[in-house]
Amino acid sequence: MGPESARHSPLHDRHVALGAKMAVFGGWEMPLEYPGGGVLKEHTAVREAVGVFDVSHLGTLRVRGPAAAAHVDACLTNALDRIGSGQAQYTLACDDATGGVVDDLIAYRISDSDLVLVPNAANTHELAGRLRADAPDGVEVVDQQQAILAVQGPRSDELLAAAELPAGHPYLSFASATLSASSDDVPLVVCRTGYTGERGYEVMTPADTAERVWEALLRAGAPLGVRPCGLGARDTLRTEMGYPLHGQDIGPDVTPVQARLGWAVGWDKPRFWGRDVLSAERAEGPSRVRRGLVAAGRGIPRPHMTVSRGGHAVGAVTSGTFSPTLRSGVGLALLAPDVRDGDEVHVEVRGREEAFVVTKPPFVATDVRG
Repeated sequence: MGPESARHSPLHDRHVALGAKMAVFGGWEMPLEYPGGGVLKEHTAVREAVGVFDVSHLGTLRVRGPAAAAHVDACLTNALDRIGSGQAQYTLACDDATGGVVDDLIAYRISDSDLVLVPNAANTHELAGRLRADAPDGVEVVDQQQAILAVQGPRSDELLAAAELPAGHPYLSFASATLSASSDDVPLVVCRTGYTGERGYEVMTPADTAERVWEALLRAGAPLGVRPCGLGARDTLRTEMGYPLHGQDIGPDVTPVQARLGWAVGWDKPRFWGRDVLSAERAEGPSRVRRGLVAAGRGIPRPHMTVSRGGHAVGAVTSGTFSPTLRSGVGLALLAPDVRDGDEVHVEVRGREEAFVVTKPPFVATDVRG
């Protein structure tokens, strides 16, 4: 899909006005980086101060009805009874026949009869269709596309306080709020979530109010060293944490057992998509396992590069980048199950065998829950 047929965020004109380098991601044309430092400066701003991302390409599905929570619980992997109203959780939608990950997402529980699901950009339509196909009478699944702005970094609380928005609530919780802008108040939901590993928030607002919220956040963050950040920095930040990206590290051909995401599965639940096949794989042991890699030298891993040990191929890189924090190459790979953390492996980088150490993520220390 080219830029001419891609969807645009409600903030597209703002990004263009800032001179952002744009790229198509999940069918959306989104900012990759901004002038004045690019990915490295944006990455550092999030690790040391605060950055604001437009992630409005993420989907927003509303599931409502008397049995909404029960329906979602019977479809997605995580156990909704682990959270209450006003809380959120990471969960997975898996294929019932294969156990492969159709999508990974965040579920926000407003009440037993009202939930918001935030899936990945390219998977919203597929997830909505699957939820509707299995929905009992009285449960509706509505696509309520909203603008989502991620405020990430150790000074994110200060930024929200300067904008007179709620901050300081617990990790994986959310609060409703209003932003005083122009002559009226803008409705918001401030979620203590994010994809960078840093303390941070995601702010949801209707699409037609997105520009006012964007400007208010950048204005409030100016004294704090805020930077608008693109998807380039989002990728380096999440890779440093070992967070999986759907379509690379997880997908229809990768199961939660292989991806080491069993902590997001309610194994004792009587039903969820893929339960039988995943339970069997868990009992037998997976044929491959997702693990982290840290360069022992100067090699930078990239997706699809072969990983070997003792001269024999043991898997392939799924995500890889240069870590601005560590100043070295880091990555994720699907490897044979007998490869363990601490092992030395080699990655074929542009015809050279580069040494890497198998390392359990995260690769950098952060304070996401603090």
